Amino acid sequence: MFQPLVEPITFEEFLEWKPENGRYELHKGVIVEMQPTGDHELVRAFLIRELNFEIRRCSLAYSIPSQALVKSVDKKSGYIPDVLVLNLPNLVNEPLWKKASTVSQAESIPLIIEVVSTNWRDDYFFKFGEYEEIRIPEYWIVDYAALGGKRFIGESKQPTISVYGLIECEYQVNQFRGNNRIQSPTFPELNLTAEQVFQAVLGEY
Repeated sequence: MFQPLVEPITFEEFLEWKPENGRYELHKGVIVEMQPTGDHELVRAFLIRELNFEIRRCSLAYSIPSQALVKSVDKKSGYIPDVLVLNLPNLVNEPLWKKASTVSQAESIPLIIEVVSTNWRDDYFFKFGEYEEIRIPEYWIVDYAALGGKRFIGESKQPTISVYGLIECEYQVNQFRGNNRIQSPTFPELNLTAEQVFQAVLGEY
């Protein structure tokens, strides 16, 4: 059966369309509704709580918004990361921040975290490439259910936190499992193990 092609929309059209409620992203001109699972949301909430504590403890000029957009370099995509750490002093340089809570500059985004769902390829392939192109300094992929491909988390398919750091414009990865303490360039004093993150799905904070 013939299926008509969906006409891509521009980022500006997406911003005009986007409702106040609901989580929607733009993927290469196509609107995608994000509907996370309960476990996903528990892990996300735990990470936000821990990082907000670190921000307050260290008196950092950072903030974690609930639904801010990250605009891609090619202007065809916009993402709502699961955790987006913003560098507040640079927001004055973001032309779409006040109007549409949108950022596009690496200087505004010290860290992004994506919590893996069944669409794990988005995080490991699609968003990985986009965030690297923006040159965001640090990107975590939190694969608490070991859903990612073996090439990313190994043959044993264990829950894994992959921390990608930008080195000479390319991401290099360090991975953390079990009682490994997560090493974060953005939060060097962070005292958090991979297992503590994974236990969040059980409500054990």
